[in-house]
Amino acid sequence: MTVRLRILDDGAWLSVNDTRRVSVSELWRLHSREFCDCDLADLVVENFQAVGVDGATVEVRVYGQCIACGTKSTTEWIPVGRIIDDEFTDLERESVLNAQSGE
Repeated sequence: MTVRLRILDDGAWLSVNDTRRVSVSELWRLHSREFCDCDLADLVVENFQAVGVDGATVEVRVYGQCIACGTKSTTEWIPVGRIIDDEFTDLERESVLNAQSGE
């Protein structure tokens, strides 16, 4: 079975099988030296830029701002969920997320 992933509403939502599952305006704790120099960025997500799948992991690139240092930028790939038995399962975005370099 195919799982349909789309970005909706000008980047405001990540849709999985035509159901809005992940939204912007959330605060994510992000560990990524490529995004900013903070040990742990407090990232306010403003816009989804891209969505992809790496194996069973759903990843996104988002544009946002670190509220600690003020950096505004686009992240590397960040895991936000997994596809298990053709169903989307959220990852806890309240926990620390680790951005993955695409290289």
